Amino acid sequence: MIRNFDEKLANPGKFKNDAYHNDPYLRALITRNERIPTWIYDSSSEGSCAVAREISDTIRMKQEKGEICVLGLAVGSAPVDVYSELIRMHHNEGLSFSNVVVFGVMEYYPIRPDALQSFNRNIRERFIQHVDLRDENIYYLDSTLEQSQIYSHCQWIERKIEELGGIDIQVLGIGTTGHIGLNEPGSSANSLTRLVSLDDVTRTEAASHFFGKDNVPQKAITLGIQTIMKASKIRLLAWGEGKASILARAIEGDISDEVPASILQNHTDVQCVIDMAAAADLTRIQTPWLLDSVVWTDRLIRKAVLWLSIKVNKPILKLTDRDYSDNGMGDLITEKGGSYSINIKVFNDLQHTITGWPGGKPNADDTNRPERKEPFPKRVIIFSPHPDDDVISMGGTMLRLVDQGHDVHVAYQVSGNIAVSDADVLRYLDFLRDFKERVETSDITDDFDAMDKKIRTFFSEKRHDAVDLKEIRQIKGLIRVGEAKAACRYANVKSDNVHFLNMPFYETGGVEKQPIGDADIKIIADLIRQVKPHQIYAAGDLSDPHGTHRVCLDAIFAAIDLLKNEAWMQECWVWLYRGAWHEWDIHQVEMAVPISPDELMRKRNAIFKHQSQKDGAMFMGGDNREFWQRAEERNRGTAKLYDELGMAEYEAVEAFVRYEFL
Repeated sequence: MIRNFDEKLANPGKFKNDAYHNDPYLRALITRNERIPTWIYDSSSEGSCAVAREISDTIRMKQEKGEICVLGLAVGSAPVDVYSELIRMHHNEGLSFSNVVVFGVMEYYPIRPDALQSFNRNIRERFIQHVDLRDENIYYLDSTLEQSQIYSHCQWIERKIEELGGIDIQVLGIGTTGHIGLNEPGSSANSLTRLVSLDDVTRTEAASHFFGKDNVPQKAITLGIQTIMKASKIRLLAWGEGKASILARAIEGDISDEVPASILQNHTDVQCVIDMAAAADLTRIQTPWLLDSVVWTDRLIRKAVLWLSIKVNKPILKLTDRDYSDNGMGDLITEKGGSYSINIKVFNDLQHTITGWPGGKPNADDTNRPERKEPFPKRVIIFSPHPDDDVISMGGTMLRLVDQGHDVHVAYQVSGNIAVSDADVLRYLDFLRDFKERVETSDITDDFDAMDKKIRTFFSEKRHDAVDLKEIRQIKGLIRVGEAKAACRYANVKSDNVHFLNMPFYETGGVEKQPIGDADIKIIADLIRQVKPHQIYAAGDLSDPHGTHRVCLDAIFAAIDLLKNEAWMQECWVWLYRGAWHEWDIHQVEMAVPISPDELMRKRNAIFKHQSQKDGAMFMGGDNREFWQRAEERNRGTAKLYDELGMAEYEAVEAFVRYEFL
């Protein structure tokens, strides 16, 4: 049975009485730090289905009474699966939206309603056009008005909500600044629907959608916090570890206008619906032993002891009984013996994660090594979502695997073409034009002139919300291909072992991608079947701005599920890496590969081969550091943690978690 990935990431402890889900007293005990009722699901799809079911029940109940149902619907990645499930219910279960009124929550200002980035367009294409909602029952925030008209428009929205009896269910996401709707930090609890200025962090994170921060509107229209708080029910959705930190502040912290979502604590019927990864920083997940008695499994003991070591700033082997008892872990001492034996066990456990042989060391005792010594050499597939994630996140390990003689394949799952700037296309066009003019033996066709003119004309008139021409996407894809080949060549990966999969879900030309499909899964499965690897490395770094990593990982998991019963798959181990957007918590690490100063420089040089992603790449997210800087700081940070916990001192460490599918 495939291990639940999100559950493994969060690694929650089981409480002595796991009936707390159905026992109000026990649930109150376990969740006593949570000021917003919070329901944690194994996956975003499971949580989304629960919210969709609640919405459908409310709609049907209102229909039976002959009443309208008013929904406030946010947009973005959080509610996407809710809308997909509602659409499924409409088509398969006869759910009608004829009595439903919808209010949009937010919209950029100014923006055209047909712009790719428009929230109105987003909700229309993802949900409204697929169900039987009446046009007159849809109320968008109008971003086409003159600014002088916005105040009157916002007042009109407030009156319409009141006339219709208020919002029955308000669906929300949460931003990394803690915003709900687009009520940024500093927004008053009494704020109504209005024009707001966007926080710089919000604009930075939206920059990739607009193909550059300069194109992101500085303002937006949003339902106010008071408007949202008047809804009968509020459901706040969040998925992934990228939201864990701000969720903990909103759910467990004090109410503050610096975290607008925390104001939801004052609502009488609000629920936060999240997955295990998003729940990672909540007390009942992060440090459950501080709430109640827990079942002390080996993994939970390791997590707790490492937490304690970091908290009291002592190496593992210097922790005392007093350290345990003073920090809520006295029952662990009572149950498992004194600190000495616990410390030794956890120290050895962590030490055994360290290996300089990520593919296994031949002719060595592998009893306490994270990887098997046989077979050797191994066939290895490194799956890279974009054409640079391999070297950014595990470049040192990749170099080590090649140097140690393994048959390494690198598979780039998507083209990454939307991350290439227009300026790079023009630079390469100039090169091709000069090449054509100066080299008589060039096989560039006469059609080049027409293509060159077509592309330059398009760029001269291009709006920031335009989808690139097919020819432009091809050139951008070729730029990434060339860079990836250069990096693999530098790492001495055989040219025949470099695979460009171009998964169909990605090739839309826009920032928004299609859902994963059977064709995507087949491409992955076919390559795995062809190579029959002993090791697969895949990106478990799920905090990239547009979810490409998660979709790519889901495709790999689905392909593995298809193949897991084939005999040769019994010898395949799957390792998950991080680095570009996030790093593994120290308690999660199952293989740690030390990187020397020279190897770290080689890794940096491999990253530098991806020239289009240097010096302010298109998709930096909220972190302004270049990817090589992020990777090095995270790798050095992991090495420093190992050192502080009492391990050997290394320059840098790349960390991995094993995915067990059998």
